[in-house]
Amino acid sequence: MPLPLIWLGAGLASAYAGGALANNARRHSVVTSYPGESGRLVTPLNGSVVCCGIYGVFEHTGIWCDGQIIELHGNGLVKAVGQARFLHQRSGSQIYVACDESYTPLIAEQCESRAIAQVFRYLDYDPISNNCHRFSLGCVTGVEEECISFYEFNQKLSAYFNQKIRWQPVRC
Repeated sequence: MPLPLIWLGAGLASAYAGGALANNARRHSVVTSYPGESGRLVTPLNGSVVCCGIYGVFEHTGIWCDGQIIELHGNGLVKAVGQARFLHQRSGSQIYVACDESYTPLIAEQCESRAIAQVFRYLDYDPISNNCHRFSLGCVTGVEEECISFYEFNQKLSAYFNQKIRWQPVRC
C-alpha cells in the first residue's frame, strides 16, 4: 500500500515542478499565447503567418493568401491549398494566425509576394534542415536561414517583428 502513495506523491511533485518550470518558461518566452490557448477569433490578412497542429506533437506553418495557404508540403512542392486541405491528415481542426498583442495579424512587407513567387516550385524538403518553418520564415524575412523547430520559428518571428507572438484561432 505505501508504494502507490509514494507514486502518487512523486507524481504530484513532478506535476507541480513541471507547472513551475512551464510558468517560468512562459515568463521568458517570446509567445504570449500558443495555439489553442486563446479563443478570440481573428481574421487573417494576406501575408499572415498561420499554423496548425500535426498529431498533437508538431506544428505546420504556411502563409495566408486570398483565403488559401501557401505551404511547403512534405514532398517538397510549394503549393496553395484551401483551409480544409491545410488541416487534412493533421490532428487539429483549427488554423491559428500569428498576431501582435492587440490581436492584429503580423504581416511583413513582401511576405505574400515572396510566398506566391514560390508556388509550384520543388524544394529539397528535409524535416529538419529544409522544412515548412524555414519556408515560412523565409517568406517573412526574405532571408533563407535554418529553422528547425516551431520553438525556433517563434524565436525568429518575434525577433523579426520585435514583439511577442500571440497565436489566435482563425475566423473562417
